[in-house]
Amino acid sequence: MTQVLFIIAPKDYQDYEYGLPKKILENAGVQVVTASKTVGTCTGSFGDTAEATVALADINVDDYEAIIFVGGQGAFAYQHDVQAHLTAQEAVNRNKILAGICIAPTILAYAGVLENKKATVWNENGEPAKILTDNGATFTDETVTTDGNIITANGPRAAKEFGEAILERLKNI
Repeated sequence: MTQVLFIIAPKDYQDYEYGLPKKILENAGVQVVTASKTVGTCTGSFGDTAEATVALADINVDDYEAIIFVGGQGAFAYQHDVQAHLTAQEAVNRNKILAGICIAPTILAYAGVLENKKATVWNENGEPAKILTDNGATFTDETVTTDGNIITANGPRAAKEFGEAILERLKNI
């Protein structure tokens, strides 16, 4: 069975950006595992909860076909997190699908995996797009951008299209 990993913040992950893509993938028969900084209950910005069964430091990228970073205010904590960066880098090195939605593409940019890639990001004040371009990406300002095995999306309104893009890419690997 195809297995994917969602990485969410322990507090203030974006509920919809996690919940809808997760549902789309599960409805297609994909097994979803959730990770966070530590194992345990995580709380979304709007009050949803999710159980992280894997700690960030314990992720084995080989166990998954896709690594998916979820946005929300809590995701800012992963922007300069070494373990998050190593996970993203390993996903690329092992030719896995790597995805990020909302502010999460900035995590990928800081990890150095968006260099010479097209990507989008939540960009309300212009700073997130600058983070992408400063780290070598081409900012597309699209709802969802797929460049090879890297899929990025710009926020909650993109959640359905993001989930569908991940599912489509999973079918083609």
